[in-house]
Amino acid sequence: MNFVRESVSVGGKELTIETGKWAKQASGSVVIRMGESMLLVTANGSKGVREGMNFMPLTCEYQEKGYAAGQIPGNYFRREGRPSEAEILVCRLMDRPCRPLFPKSWRFDTQIIANVISFDQENATDVLAIIGASCALHISDLVWDGPLAAIRVGRIDGKFVAYPTFEEREQSDLDIIVAATADAICMVEGEMAELDEETVIDALLFGHESIKPVLELQEKIRKAVGITKREFVEPVADKDIFIKVDKLVAGKVKEALAVREKHARSAALSEVKAFAMESLSGEYEGRAGEVADAFGAVQKKVARTQTIKTKTRIDGRKPDEIRDISCEVGVLPRAHGSALFTRGETQTLATATLGTKYDEQRLDSLRGEVRKRFMLHYNFPPFCTGETKMMRGTSRREVGHGNLAMRSVQRVLPSHEDFPYTTRVVSEVLESNGSSSMASVCGGSLALMDAGVPVSAAVAGIAMGLMMEGDDYAVLSDILGDEDHIGDMDFKVTGTRKGIVALQMDIKLKGVAREVLVTALTQARAGRLHILDKMGEALETARDELNPNAPRIETIQVKPDKIRDIIGPGGKTIRAIQEQTGANVDIDDAGVVSISSSDGKSLNQAMALIKGLTMEAEVGEFYHGIVKRCVDFGAFVEILPGTDGLVHISEIAAERINNVTDVLTEGDAVVVKCLKVDRDGKIRLSIKEVLAAEPDEADINNFVA
Repeated sequence: MNFVRESVSVGGKELTIETGKWAKQASGSVVIRMGESMLLVTANGSKGVREGMNFMPLTCEYQEKGYAAGQIPGNYFRREGRPSEAEILVCRLMDRPCRPLFPKSWRFDTQIIANVISFDQENATDVLAIIGASCALHISDLVWDGPLAAIRVGRIDGKFVAYPTFEEREQSDLDIIVAATADAICMVEGEMAELDEETVIDALLFGHESIKPVLELQEKIRKAVGITKREFVEPVADKDIFIKVDKLVAGKVKEALAVREKHARSAALSEVKAFAMESLSGEYEGRAGEVADAFGAVQKKVARTQTIKTKTRIDGRKPDEIRDISCEVGVLPRAHGSALFTRGETQTLATATLGTKYDEQRLDSLRGEVRKRFMLHYNFPPFCTGETKMMRGTSRREVGHGNLAMRSVQRVLPSHEDFPYTTRVVSEVLESNGSSSMASVCGGSLALMDAGVPVSAAVAGIAMGLMMEGDDYAVLSDILGDEDHIGDMDFKVTGTRKGIVALQMDIKLKGVAREVLVTALTQARAGRLHILDKMGEALETARDELNPNAPRIETIQVKPDKIRDIIGPGGKTIRAIQEQTGANVDIDDAGVVSISSSDGKSLNQAMALIKGLTMEAEVGEFYHGIVKRCVDFGAFVEILPGTDGLVHISEIAAERINNVTDVLTEGDAVVVKCLKVDRDGKIRLSIKEVLAAEPDEADINNFVA
């Protein structure tokens, strides 16, 4: 294979792809680079098909290598292990746009592996993995209808930015990934700061237009490599079988689809399918699979035609109609916050749990150790769809759905400075018939408000669908599982009353016009507001008080040079405070002291001790002190733990004295007044001022350290 290297500039960022030098035994292999971030991406397919399989056997893997950032993995084995959640999310980003471009009957085991081999801490590698996957497939012998390209779009000061760096993303109010072919956007994933629908659409179209040079780059590399695709003929369905099945059962299928309840509808369709299989078994002996496929095609045709032509959906709803919604909060007596959210036949139990700094999740990443103070975990057990399956840990689907819900809810959380808690939301899907991830957003938002977390607004989510035939189409709000399966688009939108906070879109069509996107987002906004109204009937805003079962956390800001006073030699002081009070005490390098306890008394006791250790002298205040040392010119008096000041000989008594020791001796208890605190921290004290003022003893006691 000849060595090929091509580059292109997009938005001021140079993207380089090369092939023919690395991993040459792979069917397709490329090294993709932006800045000093590099990935090796390979694509391979088995030589023979896997018999008896009825789905496309594609696996996508993304691996971050520690050496790429000059790191040794922090786990016990000191080597890369199973994929992290962040890596799994990138695997999904690679899979979602690539999978639909394979032939429907492709049954060759296919694997795409993206290895991060260099990371510059500036340029993200997730979008590079998608582009690398496309190029590796495009130059391989695998049959694939690419290429596609991906771009991250940001917006800084109202201007869209292509491939923003990590630093630029901190300034951006928009962060979305767009994957597309030359003809159409096929995947979107992102979050934003409550933006309006028009801005989001402009961002999508900006991204689609910006990636065209990347598509041309891949075509140029493919032409230079010149690999011939393997022979593959897509099986053509027998039209006669379809016609006969259609004529035999189309009416029965329509009647079965009219059944409202999910499992009853499925049972009715199964009866119709069994009737068709039995009726045609003699005529098409040995071709039962083709008859079954024909039945599936008839079912899809009937459902789509009914929805598009009559604007009446499978369950009888209008295109923009939302299923019945019910919301309950405080359903679990011991949870810090809980909510039961039901929409049609989709139901989720959401809980919110508040913890301390010790509950933070610590993760190794190529950007160093990451600490997560907010987590949202999504669980999809088999019983929620009436099935039985092995439960072997968290699936990639659960990770992806949980991440979408997390990004949606996270946008409205208070800052850590205002709310110093670690927060975990768990969504247990109890029933599922379409968009359980969006139900998790709604339930999670309610659970947080029920716990008393001061969120800025409630968040709701809705899944939009699309069915299109030619120029005629129907945009569907709050889609069912069946509508997702037979539809052309799955568009999940989350937001507040103010605007959109996150979205996820997968499109199966060759192209979607702007007017369709406008219709979908406008309809989604109306649905979102309707859902927020229903949520508001249960709980409009966050509760005024934290749940009584939740821990209490207070923070104190101290000067960094006071940290050592709290910690003490070898941690002796801070351990003593925790043992004496039962509260947890944590200090960061900036001097923020976090004190947490489930008991208010122990919390207040710990706070008093720490304030005593870190209290500083204030001019004009009175203090009880102990004489520590006498010198010719005065006496040094300790007024706070570890803090002393000078009482000059002229400030010891009202009358003139010749020797300090005539009045004071070491160990004497005295009351002093603070006269001055110099810039260098030196404290000037007076006993004479106390005697002259004759302050009330009770007032003086208020300043005892």
